[in-house]
Amino acid sequence: MLEKQRQHHILDLLAERRFAGVRSLSSELGASEATIRRDITKMAARGLLIKIRGGAEVVSDSTGRAERGRVKGSVFLASKEENVANKRLIAEKAVELCEEGEAIIINGGSSTYMMGEFLTGRQLSVLTNSFVLAQYLSENSLNQVTVPGGEIYRKQGIILSAYENDTIQNYHGSKMFMGTPGISRQGVTESDPLLIRAEQKLKKQADTMIVLADSFKLGKSSNLILCPLSEVDVLITDSNADPEVIHQFEVQGVEVIVVDAVADEMEASV
Repeated sequence: MLEKQRQHHILDLLAERRFAGVRSLSSELGASEATIRRDITKMAARGLLIKIRGGAEVVSDSTGRAERGRVKGSVFLASKEENVANKRLIAEKAVELCEEGEAIIINGGSSTYMMGEFLTGRQLSVLTNSFVLAQYLSENSLNQVTVPGGEIYRKQGIILSAYENDTIQNYHGSKMFMGTPGISRQGVTESDPLLIRAEQKLKKQADTMIVLADSFKLGKSSNLILCPLSEVDVLITDSNADPEVIHQFEVQGVEVIVVDAVADEMEASV
């Protein structure tokens, strides 16, 4: 894991817990305790966290509250750097499923963000709660781009609303594309109730649900389930996926599209 990526993960974990010890960070991030201590020292010098004995503490504002705009979920910039080549191939295949002039919905996330590159030459109507994808498409394409009302969650790169009336209910898409932290026999998982609420609102407005999940996410489950597999129409993954896991999805009626995975040595050079 790259230093920048590892430090984003540290901030992500602190956002959820407020405090984290060197030992636990070392275990969760697969880095030595010495490496974690160096990261904490560097990040503390930049004001990103507070260095405490044996670990780190989240930076609070002048009232003692942690920074607002927190939800449990991967930091976008860190997730975007993971398994890049295969995510890109999955995103390319997803865009191939879109017809010119079609109205689609794209949920926020690193895998779905990569669809932007392949949408630049298209003309579709896109509703997305990813403000980073919306910005990219508005600057680099002729797609019609719609975003819902709500609050910007910077670290996840998304827009979320606590209210029902956020314009999503006024939009209809033939397809919804979404990423996930994990998908298993239990269904599509998510990391935070607020994210589930937002994604369920988007899902209601689409005819077809298409999940983008690289092979590392297959078979992973969580105590938070967005929806059962019966509500997933298509899963796009890569050829590193376990064939038995793919078969389990197909038995439950999910159409699985597999893209050829990039070799490990090529992946490392991306």
